Amino acid sequence: MFTTRPEPAVIRHLGQADYEPTFAAMRAFTDARTADTPDELWIVEHPPVFTLGLGADRGHLLAGAAQIPVVQTDRGGEVTYHGPGQVVIYLLMDLRRNKPGGKLYARQFVHKIEQAIINVLAAYNLAGERVEGAPGIYIADGPKRGAKIAALGLKVRGNGCTYHGVSLNVAMDLAPFTWINPCGYAGLETVDMRTMGVEAALADVQLALAKELVALLDVGAEAAVA
Repeated sequence: MFTTRPEPAVIRHLGQADYEPTFAAMRAFTDARTADTPDELWIVEHPPVFTLGLGADRGHLLAGAAQIPVVQTDRGGEVTYHGPGQVVIYLLMDLRRNKPGGKLYARQFVHKIEQAIINVLAAYNLAGERVEGAPGIYIADGPKRGAKIAALGLKVRGNGCTYHGVSLNVAMDLAPFTWINPCGYAGLETVDMRTMGVEAALADVQLALAKELVALLDVGAEAAVA
């Protein structure tokens, strides 16, 4: 029997926050939530950190990586980098809840998140695309075609509750991406919106991506809570 969505999702702006306490807070929220707990989207910017997925190979940490903290997580995927100038949105949701089209399955959830990124990039005249078997969004045309601009990593518990989420590169120091094999792919180029010729305020992109996620995931939204 599926639960119903009792309230619109809450959007929380966490500002700049260290990764480890945010990770702990996501797990604590998910441990404590009930069938009536509203879904939440957490918007955050992290200081430099490498994070590892459950099955990540530490061999994908290359020369230079020792300069930045490394945190083991329980999300899917390999190694990725978070840092200033990057939009990170964590999705604390219950996928079992009834919606107009029925409950969400993990594959549909990922597809909708990726579409939200594609839509935001399109609003800035950038073409993004999916790559089969490689979650995230990649540049679809031009000399940087195939470069990665957004990453996706999720934890979906057996009860359908999710945490972790998505990151979109806006205006970053991209050097740390060269100190890893991003998402386990040797030589994969990583870019940001600034590299692609788009100068955009981080806060504007945060808001745009949050709005697209709310719309595509059909969760409504309450006013942001600090």
